[in-house]
Amino acid sequence: MNLLAHAYLSFRQPELLVGNMISDFVKGRKRFDFPDGIQKGIALHRAIDSFTDEHLVNIEAKRIFKPAVGLYGAAFLDVAYDHFLAADNLAFPAGSLPDFTQWVYKTIGGYQHHFPESFAGMYPYMREQDWLSNYQFRWGIEKSMQGLVRRARYLEDAKPAFDAFEANIEQLQNAYHRFFPELLLFVTNYYRNHLISSPGMPS
Repeated sequence: MNLLAHAYLSFRQPELLVGNMISDFVKGRKRFDFPDGIQKGIALHRAIDSFTDEHLVNIEAKRIFKPAVGLYGAAFLDVAYDHFLAADNLAFPAGSLPDFTQWVYKTIGGYQHHFPESFAGMYPYMREQDWLSNYQFRWGIEKSMQGLVRRARYLEDAKPAFDAFEANIEQLQNAYHRFFPELLLFVTNYYRNHLISSPGMPS
């Protein structure tokens, strides 16, 4: 899953949120350099990614992007799913997404001394340009895909991937609605089994 999903699936627990957001920038045993709560967030992020990558719905859905981006299909599917999450009224009732994203920026901003260097360089742009809220817009998804292309090897143009997104948006949305409730159940059970109980945990 992409940034918005990882933020949402942190259940408003600050250190869990930080770990979940920085995990892709923490390699190997470096995760043990962080406080326990952030380590748990890093582990949660990796559990989410493993569940997502292995799910049959996503194995099929990422093929939509394969002609455009080859082996990067899963990363582009993650961005597409953030679009559908941002528009999901069960996750974000009308008008609540901007409040949530501002809470995320403010919360993780209090832990900047724990940011890996690469995430520290990205964070000001994410906050100032409000990447998390912009996933609700198709232009926001296009910009996010352009960012993936800039960071990826062997890719030069995001347009084929965005065209695939637009041409198959109904199929991708159906995949999201089949997959995300199962992901939420998985993460809820993971939370209960591996993390400290909290009033913020979904029932």
